[in-house]
Amino acid sequence: MTQKHDHLITIHGHTRNDPYYWLRDDTRQNPEVLDQLGDENRHFEATMAHTRELQTSLYEEMTRRLDPDDSSVPYPVDDYWYYSRFEAGTEFPIHARRKGDMDGDEELLLNANERATGHEYYALGGIEVSDDHRFLAIAEDTVGRRKFELRIYDIDRGVFAEVLITGASAAMAWSQDGHYLFYLKKHPETLLAYQLMRHQRGTGSDLDVLVYEETDNSFYTSLARSRSGEYIFMFHHSTETSEVQLLEANKPTGTFRPFLAREQGHDYDIDHAGAVFYIRSNWEAINFRVMSASLVTSTDKTRWLEIIEARDDVLVDSIQAFDDWLVLGERENGLRQMRVIAHNGGMDQHIKSDEPVFAMWPGFNVTTHSNVVRYVYTSLVTPTETREIDLLSGDSCLLKAEKVAGYDSCNYLSQRRQVITRDNTPVPVSLVHHRDTPIDGTAPALIYAYGAYGYSVDPCFSSSVISLLERGFVYVIAHVRGGQDMGRQWYENGKLLNKYNTFYDFIDISLYLQRHMIIDPERTYAMGGSAGGLLMGAIINLAPQLYHGVIAAVPFVDIVTTMLDESIPLTTGEFDEWGNPAEKAHYDNMLSYSPYDQVREQDYPNLMVTTGLHDSQVQYWEPAKWVAKLREFRTNNNILIMYTDMDAGHGGASGRYKRFRDIAREYAFLLDLAF
Repeated sequence: MTQKHDHLITIHGHTRNDPYYWLRDDTRQNPEVLDQLGDENRHFEATMAHTRELQTSLYEEMTRRLDPDDSSVPYPVDDYWYYSRFEAGTEFPIHARRKGDMDGDEELLLNANERATGHEYYALGGIEVSDDHRFLAIAEDTVGRRKFELRIYDIDRGVFAEVLITGASAAMAWSQDGHYLFYLKKHPETLLAYQLMRHQRGTGSDLDVLVYEETDNSFYTSLARSRSGEYIFMFHHSTETSEVQLLEANKPTGTFRPFLAREQGHDYDIDHAGAVFYIRSNWEAINFRVMSASLVTSTDKTRWLEIIEARDDVLVDSIQAFDDWLVLGERENGLRQMRVIAHNGGMDQHIKSDEPVFAMWPGFNVTTHSNVVRYVYTSLVTPTETREIDLLSGDSCLLKAEKVAGYDSCNYLSQRRQVITRDNTPVPVSLVHHRDTPIDGTAPALIYAYGAYGYSVDPCFSSSVISLLERGFVYVIAHVRGGQDMGRQWYENGKLLNKYNTFYDFIDISLYLQRHMIIDPERTYAMGGSAGGLLMGAIINLAPQLYHGVIAAVPFVDIVTTMLDESIPLTTGEFDEWGNPAEKAHYDNMLSYSPYDQVREQDYPNLMVTTGLHDSQVQYWEPAKWVAKLREFRTNNNILIMYTDMDAGHGGASGRYKRFRDIAREYAFLLDLAF
């Protein structure tokens, strides 16, 4: 059992003892803490030792499904076609281009496999080519903390021409002339991107100019070049409020100006084409509407012109502007769809699907000067496709279909159901299974959900899930409140003081599937990660008897302690999501469901917990403390194991193949319990 040390925390008049607080180590070098994590890893390996052959088998079959020479769909920019590709057996992509057309000679830009050599962890966070196609800016992370190092590569000379820029975000934007690169520095403690810097190519980073500093640490800041190429956008967003600042890309030493200054509760984003800005805004429109403005009228939203009105049953999810077209990503009946509108009024239509459960969204369209639009289509049984439609002729074509070796979609069935929860709310559920799997209450099932931040879990294809379906599992996505699956109100009804709806939705869906003889009550499993890990922690406190096993990946389980500590990365930006614990109502609410605080003397299901030592989103000590407390209080001897990746962060192992070792461990845990 993990050692206990009394540690009194007094917060807003509340004093409580946190005996496992000592597991927190910001330096990640405390020998006692590292020994504890090592002990947990050794216990994990010992417990899972008998599944090693199964893990190997799962890993091999999942990686065998991959296309060894996979490549992206090339996209044209001026006289070049840019793309990335993999070589068989390699972990990372090669970025390249061809001049003229795809029959030209390949010009290698970056081999990420070479860049990753010597690093246990590697992530290429961003890659931006200058307008003259001469320079390549890259962002690399070799720790997993999402603090990137930026370099500039001189393509003509074949050398990295610039000194290192450290502690940055992955977001970058070139000026039109290619003389300046804009980037964001991260705060050393909170890890928030907060300083916009301007780097002049050919000079040292010590001469970089501070352009803007975000002083409100409840806001996240990001950066991008507009698709029209004419502007550099700086985005600021909190849970409920956003702001866009912009600078003409051909005037890099000028001053960023707000498109519309931030207003509490006003969430908007913009795109630009021609002389018009298109705005997706929740102003008097909870599900957002689409408006337009010129640069002159942008600062006065009463002068904006409405293009798409607000609707109660449709959420405007995204916008892409073209010179002659507007492409919308929308959510209706819980499904992600795509709508195309001609500026001249000659077209307004949705792209159709023949499947009952699917997801479709605008793809990577690099320019506004086109009548051809790329989009992405997938479903629980259809591997991801990149498609293209000519909006003038109506002709469409398939550019790429994900290759999945040995897969036949005819062997699998998907469906959508509505579950009426305890407060009479119909909640969507997506299911997929092998056609030979009986849906009569005898099949094991894995139920997955996230349920926070307005993030919706779409019914997308997963090649790894096939390994469960082939072994008789039903795979379920619970579209619980807290996401935006059914519109913005769906999110509002699953956060702050409404957070229990997320937990109850998941529990009620589990009960429905069991009681209606769809899945086996004795072999029901649950999984969620990060904020979805909080969901897992809550449900096993509230209804542990429903689940034979649970996987909590990088789980956010010590919510009260974390939300009270503003030095922890991302905390202050979360107040509108979880509540400010300085307010008694929010403190009491969070404390009432906090997985760590609500661990009690009761039987718990079999549990696998995963984390990363360098996690910047959910610090490793949250799951470490949680597991220690579960060991202390649980009243049964079910499996309780925690694996800490000592070389990774929130996203787990890096690399195309390595991540499947993580999945193979998780699936081996489930399959070992189920059979």
